[in-house]
Amino acid sequence: MDEAVWLGAAWLRMSSTAYLLVNASHILSIGLIIGAILPLDLRLMGAFRSVPLSLIGPFLSRCAMTGVVLAVLTGLWLFSVAPADYLANQAFLVKAGLLAVAILNIGFQHLNPAFKRALRGGPLSLTVRLSAFLSFILWLSVLIAGRWIGFL
Repeated sequence: MDEAVWLGAAWLRMSSTAYLLVNASHILSIGLIIGAILPLDLRLMGAFRSVPLSLIGPFLSRCAMTGVVLAVLTGLWLFSVAPADYLANQAFLVKAGLLAVAILNIGFQHLNPAFKRALRGGPLSLTVRLSAFLSFILWLSVLIAGRWIGFL
C-alpha cells in the first residue's frame, strides 16, 4: 500500500474527529452532487421550461462535477480505512458499479453534440432526455446503495 494512503488511513483510524470530518465532507459532496444533478436532469427531461438551460446548465454541471470529484476523493479515503470490509460488502460493490456507470453516463452526455446545442439554447433531443433520465435514476440508486452499506 502506498505510504501516503497508509498514513491517511491510519490518521482516520486513530482520530474520531478526523474520521468525522472526512465522513461529513463525503456527505456534503453527495449533497452537492444530488443538489446539482437532479435539477439539471429534470430540466433536461423537460421540467422547469421557464428556466433557460443555457443559464443553469453550465453552472449545475460544474457544481455536480465538483461534488463528484470531492465525493470520490473522500470516499476513497474512507475506503482506505477498511478496504477488505468494503470489498466484502455487497452494497458497496453495487454502489461502486452504479457510480462507475453514472460517471460514464455523464461523459457520454457531455460528449453528445445535442447536449452542447441544448446548453446553447437549442432543442432537447431524445438522446439528451434519455441520458438525463438515466442519470436521475443512477444517481438516486448510488445514493440508496451508499446508505445500504451501513446496514449489511
